[in-house]
Amino acid sequence: MDEDFCREQAQRIRGLAERADPFTRRRLLALVGRYDAKAGGPSRSPRIAELPVRTAPPASIFSGPGEA
Repeated sequence: MDEDFCREQAQRIRGLAERADPFTRRRLLALVGRYDAKAGGPSRSPRIAELPVRTAPPASIFSGPGEA
């Protein structure tokens, strides 16, 4: 792959990442970093802050009257 191809791919993937959900955005931007490295330039992808870890909802919402 030549450098121009890698730069074009990185730009195309950045566009997809702008419209993606946070999980997919993080993965796409990691891919952009790999294309940037192959193109010989520094990664221009923005850093993604760590997302909070999801926790299970409280058990009280699952135990209501009349549920089996």
